[in-house]
Amino acid sequence: MSMAARMRENGESMTHERVVALAVADPGLYAQYRAEMTPLLEAAGGGFRYDFEVSRDLKPDGDPTINRVFVISFPSKAAMDAFFADPNYKEIRARLFTKAVARTISIAEYDV
Repeated sequence: MSMAARMRENGESMTHERVVALAVADPGLYAQYRAEMTPLLEAAGGGFRYDFEVSRDLKPDGDPTINRVFVISFPSKAAMDAFFADPNYKEIRARLFTKAVARTISIAEYDV
């Protein structure tokens, strides 16, 4: 059962989600980024609802083409904003994400 479905079942408020596409240039470094940021994400009440490695981009809109798509979910937009503003997250992102990812596309953001 998804995080959003569990929250609705328990009568809790809706979640805030963001759909993101990436062009991961260094999978090993990206895996290290995910390993280091995940405990911070979970402490903020967030998580990955979906996570895909994309083998083929059927409608590329730039170079490099995307090879990863995920939905990241938080209890609220405020929780998401606080997570991305966290100095510990920013340090991990600067050290690993910026070297591992060649392109980031924010596809959508919404409440579920």
